[in-house]
Amino acid sequence: MRLATWNVNSAKQRLPRLLPWLDERRPDVVCLQETKLADDAFLALFSEELAARGYEVAAHGEAQWNGVAILSKAGLEDVVPGLPDGPGFPHQEARAVWATCGGLRIASVYVPNGREPDSDHYAYKLAWLARLRDIVAAGDPATTVVLGDINIAPTDADVFDPAAYAGHTHVTEPERSALADLQAVGLHDVVRDRWPTERVFSYWDYRAGMFHKDLGMRIDLVLAGDAVAERVEAAWIDRKARKGKGPSDHAPVMVDLDEAPDGDIGPMVPPPSAPAARPGSAKLPQSKD
Repeated sequence: MRLATWNVNSAKQRLPRLLPWLDERRPDVVCLQETKLADDAFLALFSEELAARGYEVAAHGEAQWNGVAILSKAGLEDVVPGLPDGPGFPHQEARAVWATCGGLRIASVYVPNGREPDSDHYAYKLAWLARLRDIVAAGDPATTVVLGDINIAPTDADVFDPAAYAGHTHVTEPERSALADLQAVGLHDVVRDRWPTERVFSYWDYRAGMFHKDLGMRIDLVLAGDAVAERVEAAWIDRKARKGKGPSDHAPVMVDLDEAPDGDIGPMVPPPSAPAARPGSAKLPQSKD
């Protein structure tokens, strides 16, 4: 089974890239974030094309902002939109959808950005992560996979220059502690487990040539329970999908279970096109919500 997660930063805009990518990579389960479409609009745009490719769809969206979806060739049962009893800002946003696919409990999540440390949105982010942790813990963590844009770089190794992020969200101790608490219920960061010392990013800001300079962050994660993590044969970032005309600012994260159709091909495909920048050599653009 091939799992994938991709923050597409507008499903409508990414339509010319998403469908060919599905044909090329052939994932069995795909989690999307930032679809930015209400459910009826998402289904009107995608349902026919996805059905022709064998995908069932669970979408939970809203017009213009947020939005998540699960596409599955491995069954789609017990669909639950949102975080039950979770926090809102001020109302619940379309930031999570759950389904059982091929015996796995799959969650596609788009964690709040946090905006500014100590802001109301930052407090909302921490509360949202705490509720996500509680939901995973109350289920069967061993067969759960949380995939998506977590909006947290787990360690300093997951940003191009830790000094550039000082005082910003995504790297603060409370955020990283909240992520660690989520993992403590029994979830493994399978990409980092597979490539513990590699420079691996999943997001590059559109501005200032950040992608071509390989000045990025790893904030899109696949967090898998024990029974899933032991099945991992390959885990990688599809950097190729970030190249070319009209890309998202995120690249898909891919995980192959039981067998790896393309082999254990390394942490990124293709590898970065530019070397790491010297610490302090680039300014940090403001990240999006």
